[in-house]
Amino acid sequence: MVFFGTPEFAVPTLERLLAGPHDVVAVVSQPDRPRGRGQRPQASPVSRIAVGAELPLLRPERVAERDFLEAFEAAQPDLGIVAAFGQFLPRAVRDLPSLGYLINAHASLLPLYRGAAPIARALLDGQTETGVSIMRIAREMDAGPVALVGRIPIRAQDN
Repeated sequence: MVFFGTPEFAVPTLERLLAGPHDVVAVVSQPDRPRGRGQRPQASPVSRIAVGAELPLLRPERVAERDFLEAFEAAQPDLGIVAAFGQFLPRAVRDLPSLGYLINAHASLLPLYRGAAPIARALLDGQTETGVSIMRIAREMDAGPVALVGRIPIRAQDN
């Protein structure tokens, strides 16, 4: 499988996948971006895990780029797993794994809070519950069929 992710939120998913039983053949993350006071380019949390695990790491500016698509195809993934990657995944990417699809871990109870910042939006809206939805990626953002939902309460002290 190929894992797509960028921020700290995605790290536990990647670490669990690396623990087995399936092989992660490559990791895709956002390119290094300026961060911190000095605004020096820094690798994403997911990139750092991939480098530490000595996995092939792809960091395309856009996943629709020819070079990325060729490298993704060369990895010959059976499946793609996505957690907070940060780019729209076009059909060429979604259909490439041999099983024919990608699975996404989205940080909301879909269909609520599709798109970016679902956790912050749930908190700002005063929700009392949130969770993670495991879904098949479709053309429309966070709109594919949901296979599994994990719910957690939002406590008054959560921020």
